[in-house]
Amino acid sequence: MPTLTRFENRAADQLRPTRLTPGFIKHAEGSVLIEAGDTRVVCTASVEEKVPPFLRNSGKGWVTAEYGMLPRSTGTRSAREAATGRVGGRTHEIQRLIGRSLRAVTALELLGERTVWIDCDVIQADGGTRTAAITGGFVALALAAAKLRAQGTIGRMPIRDYVAATSVGIVDGTPLLDLAYDEDSKADVDMNVVRTGAGRFIEVQGTAEASPFDRAELDRLLDLAERGITALHALQREIVGDLLVL
Repeated sequence: MPTLTRFENRAADQLRPTRLTPGFIKHAEGSVLIEAGDTRVVCTASVEEKVPPFLRNSGKGWVTAEYGMLPRSTGTRSAREAATGRVGGRTHEIQRLIGRSLRAVTALELLGERTVWIDCDVIQADGGTRTAAITGGFVALALAAAKLRAQGTIGRMPIRDYVAATSVGIVDGTPLLDLAYDEDSKADVDMNVVRTGAGRFIEVQGTAEASPFDRAELDRLLDLAERGITALHALQREIVGDLLVL
C-alpha cells in the first residue's frame, strides 16, 4: 500500500488530537467545545417548551439543529448567511445531517412535547466540521437531557445510544482517517461516516472525486471510520457516561 507523510507524522489510522470541553457556554442547558486538530466547533443545546406543528398533541419531542461558520473561521472572510438573506445549500444539508443523526439515538417520546435545538457554530475550520458538530452535538444534547432529568422535567434519560462521526478518504492512493482540509481538498475519495455506539450506521456519505473506488477500498475506509469513531465514543463517555441511564 502506498505511504503518505501526514502533518506531524500522524499515522494513516490516527485521529487528529481531539478534545471535548463541556460547559463551554454557561447559559445553554448543554454545551461543549470540540477541538479536532485545528477545527473548533461550539455546540450548544437549548430547550424550548414547544414542538413543531406536526408533533402537537403527539406526546413526542423533537431534536433539530442549526449550523454556521463564523466569517473568519477560514483563511478568507466569508459573508454571514444572515446578510445574504438565505441559508446556503451546504449549510442546509449539514443541519439536516446533524439533526437526523441525533434523533436516531433519541427516544423522542421521553422528551415530552419540547424541542432541543442543537446549535453548532464553527469558530475555526480545518476540515471535518460537520463530523465534529455531530460528535460535539451529541454531548451537548446528553448534558441538556441530564439537566432536564435532574430538574424533574423528564422522568428518564431519552438517549438510547452514543453517536459520533468522522471523515475518511483516499489521498494519493492511501486510505486515511480524519482528514484535515489540505488532505480533504485533494482526496481521490472523500467519505463521512456517522455511527452509533452499538456499531450501527446512521449515514455513510462517500464520493469519488477522481477515480472510482472498489469494494475492498470501501471496506478499508469503513474499518478506519470504525476505529476513529470508537475512540470518539470513548471521549464522549468520559463526559456523559454516568448520565446515560434510561
